[in-house]
Amino acid sequence: MTVQSSEAATSRLIIPPLAGFYEYFAQPASWLALRLFVGGALVLEGWPKIIAPFAQTGFVESIGFYPGWLWSPLLAIMQFFGGFALVAGFLTRPIALANAVMLAITWWFHYTHPYGDAFLTQAGIEALKAGGEMLFTPEGASRLAEGGGAFLTQVQHKAEFLSAIWTVGVLLFAGYGGGPLSVDRNILKREF
Repeated sequence: MTVQSSEAATSRLIIPPLAGFYEYFAQPASWLALRLFVGGALVLEGWPKIIAPFAQTGFVESIGFYPGWLWSPLLAIMQFFGGFALVAGFLTRPIALANAVMLAITWWFHYTHPYGDAFLTQAGIEALKAGGEMLFTPEGASRLAEGGGAFLTQVQHKAEFLSAIWTVGVLLFAGYGGGPLSVDRNILKREF
């Protein structure tokens, strides 16, 4: 990425007097807000894994990461503490890259292991038919009809879509770093 002079950047703007606002406030603040949101989400998603660091052992082994007793706690540490590091903008690029790989694997898992076509058991379908209008809106009941296949399709698409969004979000930080309001740039004065 080449750095343009302020004059060159200002000449591209439709309203040139806003150049200072963009350069000194809007861009650093928006980069910080995105970093806080993405890093904070990783912390929230990583918290249950930190509480039970071996809970993902069977899962990580089921997708080919052996030994699970090693990969499960590493996943917890990377997600939870890596999220805090992203929030601070500390070692942003390598931590973001590691989390991007993890999130890309999450997307792959959701894409290759769909939820299936039945959400409700036969007893659940009968309960829905018997009194579902009191528990669900007509649209909600229609999504759960016939076992909930329409509902699971919606959940499946959401899981794939959100995994892709989070992967791209952390890839931005892997590529561009923590931004102007980061520990990397302001305290360490260095970036990877």
